[in-house]
Amino acid sequence: MVRRLVAESPVPFVLDADGLNAFAGRAGGLADRSSPMVITPHAGEFGRLTGLDPRAVIADRVGHARKAASDFRCTVLLKGSRTVVAEPEGRAWVNPTGGPYLATGGTGDVLTGAIAAFLARRLEAPDAARLGAFAHGLAGGMAAGELGDGTTAGDVLAMLPEAIGRVRDGAPG
Repeated sequence: MVRRLVAESPVPFVLDADGLNAFAGRAGGLADRSSPMVITPHAGEFGRLTGLDPRAVIADRVGHARKAASDFRCTVLLKGSRTVVAEPEGRAWVNPTGGPYLATGGTGDVLTGAIAAFLARRLEAPDAARLGAFAHGLAGGMAAGELGDGTTAGDVLAMLPEAIGRVRDGAPG
């Protein structure tokens, strides 16, 4: 069902987690679609998609993200310590926000939701991914600054509107 939805979606979308797992061993199918797409794997999911060992992915995050973006004809957001956003044309961007406080259950879902919201506002897929990653990392840092090691995905979500406001107002720091 997921592979069919990807192929037939008439609107831009984000594919994460089990949606990505539906393409394990069949990653070539990701390119068989007409709508813009952002995929948001971590190194393990990326490895399942591409057949690469996750350690190899981590060793050359930018290179592997760029190749996947070209091969899959989509924007690739490779999550991790310094998230990478790569475009099919070869450009890549390393997100300067975020940190270990985002390595908790559910924070990737917050990121996916932010990117989907930016796509719904008609941002181009690479812009939605970059802005989503930046604002998500900023929100995580703000939440961790207030709550410390106990920061949860809900805390990051609660800070997201303020983080987006800071970005919009040109005061992200």
